[in-house]
Amino acid sequence: MTAANGIADEQPTGTLAVLKNRPFLALWLAQAVTQVGGNMVIYGLTVIIFSTTRSNAAVSILLLTFLVPAVLFSAVAGVYVDRHDRRWILIITNLLRAGAFALIFVAQESILLVYVMNIFVSTVTTFFGPAEAATIPNLVPRQQLLAANGLFTLTLNAAFALGFALLGPLLVTIAGPNALILMVAASYLFAAALCVTLPSTKPVPAESRTPPQAVVATEHAIASTFGQLREGLGYIRAHRNISWSLIYLGITASLIGVLGVLGPAFATAALGLQPKDFVVVVLPLGFGIVTGILVLGAYGRLAPRRRVIEGGLLAFGILLMILSVSRRLVEFLQGVNALRTPVDLSVVVSLLSVVIGIAFFMGISYAVVAIPAQTQLQEDLPEEVRGRVFGVLNMLVSVASFVPIIVVGPISDVFGTSPVIFAIGLMVAISGFASIVLRGPLRPVAAGAHAAAQGHTRPPLDPLAVALHSDVTVAGGPATDPSARDTASTKSLPPERH
Repeated sequence: MTAANGIADEQPTGTLAVLKNRPFLALWLAQAVTQVGGNMVIYGLTVIIFSTTRSNAAVSILLLTFLVPAVLFSAVAGVYVDRHDRRWILIITNLLRAGAFALIFVAQESILLVYVMNIFVSTVTTFFGPAEAATIPNLVPRQQLLAANGLFTLTLNAAFALGFALLGPLLVTIAGPNALILMVAASYLFAAALCVTLPSTKPVPAESRTPPQAVVATEHAIASTFGQLREGLGYIRAHRNISWSLIYLGITASLIGVLGVLGPAFATAALGLQPKDFVVVVLPLGFGIVTGILVLGAYGRLAPRRRVIEGGLLAFGILLMILSVSRRLVEFLQGVNALRTPVDLSVVVSLLSVVIGIAFFMGISYAVVAIPAQTQLQEDLPEEVRGRVFGVLNMLVSVASFVPIIVVGPISDVFGTSPVIFAIGLMVAISGFASIVLRGPLRPVAAGAHAAAQGHTRPPLDPLAVALHSDVTVAGGPATDPSARDTASTKSLPPERH
């Protein structure tokens, strides 16, 4: 058997083997360039909008222009993608996005134009995404699909840290937001050039593309989407551990939106900096995310996964509350230093150093919540429903992130940025504590799996379970398992892994 592009099935299946496939390499590079550029431009436009309006509500509207089209049009974009040569869809969508950002570069003084172009770019992107995903099976053999999709998923997750938290702030600091917009426009042109090298794909037969049938197909796609939404919600209700993973991912998605909305105002009001200098928070946050990923890779297996997530939520919430009062904290520390310490520690307890340190550890906390929660979700979902439920979950997470983005901007304009950040940090910390209390101790099957991974014959003691539930003993011995509340039927619940 051979793949669609004629490559023999006996080829290796690893990531390096996939990257040796030149058409796939071109598609992956196009994805990497556009994903990183898209996250960079979010940071750059946030700086531009806040510098022009000095309004958090205006930044909220900006972020909504990125999110709303993806939810509204994703359901039907795939219908039209299947009816045209996907290679041309990839080329045209990249050219259109490059032109839109070039127009923003020329006339960015018009906030309304920025919003309209953002909506246009986000709408066009809803066609690029399914065309890109549907092209992968045409470029690689069947046995390389897992490695190919894994690489695309890794790039998608890394694009935020690289674009929004690292390259975007660096470029804005060095060259300004205008240069960033121009570079992003150029990156889409480069992606279009890469897509030119891809092989053409045959569209659905011409008779399927008649206007009446296209309308019918769109209606079927919408009906199918709502049917899958009901199916996904039913599956989530039947499996409470999946509900919790969704809650964790929803919290992390919301936090990114909140920080994007409030960041420039926090830089000016609390730190006395320019809006573009929000880099002092975002850059160490990005380094913290990378550090958290490395720590998880090296030591994540040493602790139960749910406890890592809960600890990350508690830490992130506490650090966010400390960040909101960082100026007062620094004034207190400097006063103590001046009175009682013979050594000058003004550099160590300066506002800038304290904020950088807090942001770095916030990045680590974010990583140890988002990555294990995503991994847990992937493991808990059976193969036969994984694609459908993940599509529903992604939509739900996107919708869930709308509310804080809409709410925090106007509220912070009235009550101030620091009180809102403190309140959000408190809610995040409460959510971590609620997870510990409501979910109870780890189920014996989870503790046993963790022990087996460490080479122990008996599962280890869950210290939080002992502290919160006096009837819990060493996992594997007699114990009451309150986490059975996580589902109405434990037989149908996938095992909770470490």
